Amino acid sequence: MFKFIDVDHPFYRPLWIRVLIVLFCAGWTGVEFYNGATTWGFIFLAVGAYAACALLIFYNPKDKTEDVVAPEEKPAGDDAA
Repeated sequence: MFKFIDVDHPFYRPLWIRVLIVLFCAGWTGVEFYNGATTWGFIFLAVGAYAACALLIFYNPKDKTEDVVAPEEKPAGDDAA
């Protein structure tokens, strides 16, 4: 099934990116309504609502390795400690 926003993509893992996308859609909705373009305002309102639901409210990626960091390997000849 085609997803408008693929929440499993690694681009959407950081919270600040997801919040920024939703804020941008909300801001652009305000710009369109301010300029009198109500049709585009409602389109961006719908896109922003969908983005908020998909990226903030119901965000649950399949790969949950967001907070897991691989341990750094020590160099082979560094056993002085």
